[in-house]
Parts: sequence; C-alpha cells; structure tokens
Amino acid sequence: MSTNTDKKGTGRIGRLVPSAVPRLPLRRKSRSQVERLRRLTFWMLSIGAFLPWVGSLGWFSRATATEPVPLVIAGVLALIPFSLLQVRIVRAAMDGTTANREIAVSGVIALAVLVTQNGHLWAWGMVALAWATGAALLLSRSGTFLATLGSTAAGLYLLWPGAPDSPEALAIYSDQEGFGAVVGGYVGISLVLPWTNRFQLWFWEVVRAAEAGKEAKARLAVTEERLRFARDMHDLVGHSLSAIALKSEVAVKLARADAERAAAEMEEVRGLAREALKEIRTAVRGYRTVDLDAELRSMTAVLEAGGIRCVLRTPQEEVPEELATLLAWVVREGTTNVLRHSTATRCRISIALQDGTAVLEMVNDGVKEMNGRGGTGLAGMAERVAASGGSVTAGADRSGEFRLRATIPLEEIR
Repeated sequence: MSTNTDKKGTGRIGRLVPSAVPRLPLRRKSRSQVERLRRLTFWMLSIGAFLPWVGSLGWFSRATATEPVPLVIAGVLALIPFSLLQVRIVRAAMDGTTANREIAVSGVIALAVLVTQNGHLWAWGMVALAWATGAALLLSRSGTFLATLGSTAAGLYLLWPGAPDSPEALAIYSDQEGFGAVVGGYVGISLVLPWTNRFQLWFWEVVRAAEAGKEAKARLAVTEERLRFARDMHDLVGHSLSAIALKSEVAVKLARADAERAAAEMEEVRGLAREALKEIRTAVRGYRTVDLDAELRSMTAVLEAGGIRCVLRTPQEEVPEELATLLAWVVREGTTNVLRHSTATRCRISIALQDGTAVLEMVNDGVKEMNGRGGTGLAGMAERVAASGGSVTAGADRSGEFRLRATIPLEEIR
C-alpha cells in the first residue's frame, strides 16, 4: 500500500545518521520532461508568429506584377520585426512577465501592413490573426474576446466582396462555394486559435506549478528530517550541556575560595561531558532503539516527494531492535541510491522474516547503465551487513528492474 509523509516528526535520534537525510535535487528525468514540454509549448505557441508569411510569400510574385515593388517588399520586410515581437510575447507569457510594449508595437505594424497593401489586403489577413493569437496569451479573457472579434472582423472586411479588387480575389468571389469555404475557414481559425493558445499556456502553467510544488514538497521533507535531527539531538545532550555550563561557572567561583569543592564540581563536569560524548557516539552509530515503521514511512515520504510512487510491505512479526537499526540503515542507503542514481518512477520496499532470515528488498524501475564510477554507499552497506553475517546484492533483474536485496540471519542479530 502507498504511504504518506510522517507528519508527527517523532522518533529517536538513532534513526538519524548523516545518510538518513538524502539530498533531493530536482530529478533529472522529471527535469528533462518538463524542459521538453516547455520547448514544445514554446514552439507551438510561436507558430502564430509566422502565420503572415504563409499569405505574404504565397502572393509575393503576383503582387509585384500589379503593385509597386518597394511597397510589396516593405510589407514583407515588416513581418520580420512583427514575428520577432510575437516570439517575445510568447516568451514573456511562458516566463510569467508582461510584454505590453511588444503587443502595442506589433499591433501597429500589423495595422500598417493591412492599410498599405491596397489591392492585396485580403492576402494579408493572417497578420490580424497572428497578432490576436499572440496578444491572447497576456490579455484577460475579455481582452482576448475583443482581440478575437477584432481580428475576425478585419479578416471578414478584407475578404468581403468590394474591399479587394485583385483578379485573384474576384476569381474566388465568382465561385460562391469557394468564397464560403474561404470565409468559413478564416472565421473558424480566428475564433479558435487564440483560445487554443491560451489553453496551451494554461496547461504549461499547471505543469510548472505542479513541478514547483513537487520541489517544495521534497525540500520540506528534507527540512523536516533535519529539524527532527536537531530537536532530538537537543533533547539528548541539551540537559547535559546546560549542567556542564552551570557547574563550570560554580567551579570558577569556588576556585579561589574552596579549591576542594571546585575540584569536585569539575569532576562532575568531566563525568557529564563523558556521558554526553558517549550518548552522541551511540546515537550517530545508530545503536539506539529505532522505530522501524516510522523510519520506513519517513523514507517512503522522501521518495514520493521526489516523484516516485512507493509501495511498502512490512512483516507482522516484531522486528528485534538491533535488526531494526540495521534494516533502517539499509533503507536509508537504498533511498539515497534511488534518488541519486536512478530515473525511477515507482519503488517497492518489502521486509519479510522467513526461515530464520530477514529479507529486505527495494525494487525500482529506474535502471541505469553503470559507468564504473559507482559511489561507496552500496559497498559500505554490503560491508556493514556482512559484519552481521548477512549479504547484499544489487543489480538489474530479468524483468529489467533494479533490485537491492539484503539478507540477514536472525541468529546473528539475537
């Protein structure tokens, strides 16, 4: 069954050795997927910036036969800054910034192109549509509605009989079916494309917000582990250190007046210091009692915060304290290994006590090719488990999953 984060934050200091708090960078696989989606969204939204080129280049040769060449060339060249401004609008929309100046300037360019191209105005109708699709990304809903209506109305005017007088336009208007297809197609595209762009942008923002939430959840999980470590460490040695400070002050005051009492106080200080040091060493080595269930919940929460769906299976029998400590350490190292060296999307953690042997398995689907520079975590884990008479195996199995398996004889623990 899937588990949730252990929000209570309780537990003993023995549960937290340095490897118990693995770092959680944004996972490479997740980052690459988001980056691919960002690029795809950017280019999909930028298509509108190049729509005018479809009409202008298609009619360039015909326009130069009836219109002044410089005027036609100027219209085509004006599309260069127009398209660049539209791309900047798309980038600003995806970055969450504004581009009011770009919207205004590109609108002026579009209007100038439409006004100056005389008899071939209808061939430039895509300029109005391109401007509306870009502006819709940063305008409000009402603004998008008005921009859509405006671009549609401009296109209808340019396509309406009597507005243009080019032979090509008249040829289309002489065919009622052809005219209806042109008008219907343009109106349909004009009404749909701006809103389609808004939907694509909304989808990208949802993905970006989800990824940001995943990162925040991962950082929170790590922070909670560190805070728990700090709190438990304070509970462990805080009293001893306070007593040491107090008795040291008493010894300083008694040093001249009563040397024997001062020496006695310092003897107690030495005893307290040794006891505190012993407790710290015991805690760091993980020899204190471990709440294995809480440790498993904590590590699965860390994995799930990193975008990995977890399934946890634990034995019904009570796990001996020393075995629980060792199993918890293996789970920590296995969790760190999954986060740092795999591209897993799911992980299964199971612990079973059978035939006098404890078996722990961590299986994930993020197998990566070994580069010969593996870390020391798995090697250290194998050595520590071997010291208790057990063994560790790690590698890809026949199903193509990465399997970490630790077996520990119960008789060696007890």
